[in-house]
Amino acid sequence: MRVYVPLTLAGLAEAHTKGELGPGPLTAYGVTPSLREWYVSDDLEELEYAALSRAAAASLRLIAGDPGAARRRVVVAADVADRDAVADPDRALDASSLGELRIATAVPLRLAAAVHVDSDDALDDVSAAVDALGAADHGDEDARFTVDGAEDHELLWYGVQEIPAIVTEA
Repeated sequence: MRVYVPLTLAGLAEAHTKGELGPGPLTAYGVTPSLREWYVSDDLEELEYAALSRAAAASLRLIAGDPGAARRRVVVAADVADRDAVADPDRALDASSLGELRIATAVPLRLAAAVHVDSDDALDDVSAAVDALGAADHGDEDARFTVDGAEDHELLWYGVQEIPAIVTEA
């Protein structure tokens, strides 16, 4: 199963140093039954993009939780055994947990397929979204619009071998 693990740039640097994403348990995103039902699509590529987008939103929350974090969303796509990525059946109908999975143990970085990172063009919008996240969570429509501004930016695709360059540029 392809999973999308949200990180910060510092988290990516740590994963690169340790050779693994973790420690477990990890929160990741993937094509779960609830995500399929919500998006009403059978197109796997479209569903994987939705899972990647959910992970990017989770990365934004990680950045918001660390005032010193670089203002770039980071998501690592990795391939894990289906049995290792478990959706919480009690949260299947919770829209905030669509596509959410738990992985009990660290994921070796050798299982990573790609890294997705914001471009320089997204930095101002990501920074504004981080600042507006709390108000958006409390129903402020202007703040929600600001958060959506970050979501309008596509994450760039990088090969795993490019991680050293990504973490040194940050």
